[in-house]
Amino acid sequence: MKIAYQGIAGSYSESCAKKNYPNSETISCKTFDECFELANNDNSVKAIIPESNKTTGNIGVEYLIFKYRLNIFAEHFFPINHNLLGLPDAKINEIKEVYSHAQALSQSSNFIKKNKFVENVRADTAGSAKFISEFRDRSKAAIASNLSAKIYNLKVLDSNIQDDKENVTRFLLMQKDITQPDFAKDKYITSLIFKLKDKPAALYSALSGFALNACNLTKLQSFPEKNSFSSYFFLCELDGHIEEVKVKNSLEELGLHTEDMQVLGVFKADKFRDK
Repeated sequence: MKIAYQGIAGSYSESCAKKNYPNSETISCKTFDECFELANNDNSVKAIIPESNKTTGNIGVEYLIFKYRLNIFAEHFFPINHNLLGLPDAKINEIKEVYSHAQALSQSSNFIKKNKFVENVRADTAGSAKFISEFRDRSKAAIASNLSAKIYNLKVLDSNIQDDKENVTRFLLMQKDITQPDFAKDKYITSLIFKLKDKPAALYSALSGFALNACNLTKLQSFPEKNSFSSYFFLCELDGHIEEVKVKNSLEELGLHTEDMQVLGVFKADKFRDK
């Protein structure tokens, strides 16, 4: 399996891919857009995309999900354990500045304030680790993954420095080909995107079918259509397989109130949801 991810070797996206698909070939991409584009143009490539974080919320990739409308093959909840990485001969009391992605800095804010480090925002966590390994300044450190430490020959000066010790990011594995698991006894998620008809109380009417069919929504997020502040799409996820009667009936009812609707994927719910 080939999996495209945003960032360079050692990123959390690559770490998630390697953990869940240890025999996969990972492909580094500069941007999320490049990940989607690669998966969209090559059926043999899947894209692993961070969708939301427990601490800092949505990552902001909804516009790309809408743009490419790739099939969601799987979801993975991956623990994000941040580490302070320095040069092999560095000591933590020598560190003055830390480098990392804005979200990693935000997720480690208590640790940074406690040590009175100066923050420096960079494009990604693994890139920050690479920068530290090349700059060779013992007063500088990166906040990144254990995998980054191994790849760039850095020393873990402190581990699990994130504010929330159960910091988790949800990743989506996406592909061009449409597939879905057979309906069995597992727990499933059905994901879809829709645009409502232009009429009063459209959203209220559209969602009533879920209530009437006792279908549980786990996500409902709106975002504006391109070049518009009056037309919105909704990203929706619900418990259940599309072949379940309650899900099928709910989507049929929803279809009466939409001018555009597409199922993005049906996939097994990650066992993390059972916690």
